[in-house]
Amino acid sequence: MNALPFDDVNAINRLDFPSDFYFGSASSAYQYEGAWNVDGRGPSIWDTLTRDHPDAIADNSNADITVDFYHRYPEDVLTMKDMGMTAFRFSISWSRILPHGTLSGGINPKGIKFYSDLIDNLKNNSLEPFVTLFHWDSPQALEDAYGGFLNSSIVNDFRDYADVCFQYFGDRVKNWMTLNEPYSYAVYGYGDGTYAPARCSTWLGCSGGDSSTEPYIVSHNQLLAHAAAVDVYRRKYKASQNGKIGLALNFFWTVPYSSHLEDINATQRSADFKFGWYMDPITNGDYPEIMKELVGERLPKFNATESQMLKGSFDFLGLNYYTTSYAFNVPPADPNYLSYQTDACANTTSVRNGTAIGTLTASSWLYVYPMAMGQVLNYINGKYNNPLIYITENGVSQEKAPKSKSLNDTDRIDYLKSHLYYLHRAIREGVNVKGYFVWSLLDNFEWNYGYTTPFGIYYVDFEIISSRLKRIPKESAKWLKGFLINEGDIKLPVSSM
Repeated sequence: MNALPFDDVNAINRLDFPSDFYFGSASSAYQYEGAWNVDGRGPSIWDTLTRDHPDAIADNSNADITVDFYHRYPEDVLTMKDMGMTAFRFSISWSRILPHGTLSGGINPKGIKFYSDLIDNLKNNSLEPFVTLFHWDSPQALEDAYGGFLNSSIVNDFRDYADVCFQYFGDRVKNWMTLNEPYSYAVYGYGDGTYAPARCSTWLGCSGGDSSTEPYIVSHNQLLAHAAAVDVYRRKYKASQNGKIGLALNFFWTVPYSSHLEDINATQRSADFKFGWYMDPITNGDYPEIMKELVGERLPKFNATESQMLKGSFDFLGLNYYTTSYAFNVPPADPNYLSYQTDACANTTSVRNGTAIGTLTASSWLYVYPMAMGQVLNYINGKYNNPLIYITENGVSQEKAPKSKSLNDTDRIDYLKSHLYYLHRAIREGVNVKGYFVWSLLDNFEWNYGYTTPFGIYYVDFEIISSRLKRIPKESAKWLKGFLINEGDIKLPVSSM
């Protein structure tokens, strides 16, 4: 674990953050809800992947039941309230609201009731709902009908779906996110095929797809769907509902592998291809110049109307930060083997000269590098004019282990402390951050890792039938509760202020 730059880690407490600062936990519908075929919900592409290709998941598992949040949410809401949290981020399952993906296919009243009841329960327990409309679980019906996000038809269907959610829930939901990590959905679903719908070029091992074009097409349509939903909200609902709308982007932060100019430039290209890919269009209406230069005609173009709709299409930015790697320059790829992964001419690694950038975790992609929490925030502040930001995901995995070992997650406490330290320092330096959501309250289904890399601050018993899905607080939950009710702290010494 990376050491903090001070001796006394028992220092900053909850009161050192702004009084209107939200602390909460984050979740997503597919990872939490279960009840996959209950009360009229239609299948999503993740239901299909885990059924048709169980080998795509590390432990051949699925989220048919997962933590059964659909039935157990009142218990979990009370847990969050008891911990001192003031907000909860969750996503809505598109196919639970519109089982066929389209408004013409009909609205599912039981889906509406579930989310309405959840929102009421949160509000009644003084937890502010932060709601994401799309967290990767596209309706399978739209995949079958026209290829999902590969087809521009999805823009209007997503707009209609968003309109339904604003209509039924917007009187109580004041913070909306259209998309969660469009990068992950596009790159892992269509670039390397590890996520649903598992498409990539055949030379990369998929049965169908094109890694040189589809990630860009899917991202383009996600951005246009985002802009369409924001337009509907601002035209029809914002004045009466008085809420805010944005989206959540992840930032795989990189630092130069060396002091050579080519590695420094590769680091900037990496940022533009991973974060600027989405942040530039919603800020100024177009893709980064370096993407247009290197991708060429394979990168879709926005027309004047689309560009104008995208420009400024967020009231706040959700930022998901977990890890950092080194970036270094590489030559252009063989023209016969083009892909999104090679277009930036920048590769990444977590090891330099035999030394890892930080402590490796149970997730092969996640090395602990807390100081980048501040680096990322200051980068966004400087490049994108200091937008309002919520840290919508931050957390760390551990290896699946017996309960006694899982509960003693002192590494996770160190992770949370160190990231909150750098977050607090960034706020003191002027970055406009108003909330922090830990990923996650509960151990749950972690996409292609299944249940092998739990991120929860609460252990969930998936094994013993007699205590099926019982939630048990880990040491990290106890520490975070103490922090939130001002019994525990992480003091910033005077010398660091």
